[in-house]
Amino acid sequence: MNRIAVTLSLALLTAPVAAFAESMMSEAPANAGVYFVQPTDGATVDQTFKVVFGLRNMGVAPAGVEKAGTGHHHLLIDTDVPSDLSKSLPATDQIKHFGGGQTETEITLSPGKHTLQLLVGDHMHVPHNPPVVSEKITVMVE
Repeated sequence: MNRIAVTLSLALLTAPVAAFAESMMSEAPANAGVYFVQPTDGATVDQTFKVVFGLRNMGVAPAGVEKAGTGHHHLLIDTDVPSDLSKSLPATDQIKHFGGGQTETEITLSPGKHTLQLLVGDHMHVPHNPPVVSEKITVMVE
């Protein structure tokens, strides 16, 4: 019986926190989209290559600048979009932050097949609601 009470109490406590976290997410502008200008899906690239980000119906602003309808890019390399999008995106070897408002970069990857995906984050590196995420593309590194 105590297990049921504890489980119920935890559920009642965490539900408002989850709802609050979602309400704190920045709203994405209608029809916002992010995409790769370069490289294209299926491209063969050198180990060091240029990646150019595209964004529509939304503006770019550096991390820390809270302005409606804007965000900054995050490049996901060989990973999936995180399952919990109510939290700030971690900075890892697989999730590259472009908090300065950059719209292009040069990256170096080992030879072989790699996936790339873009995810826009708000001033706190939290994805928007709904998330502004690109299609995942594949590149072959020589």
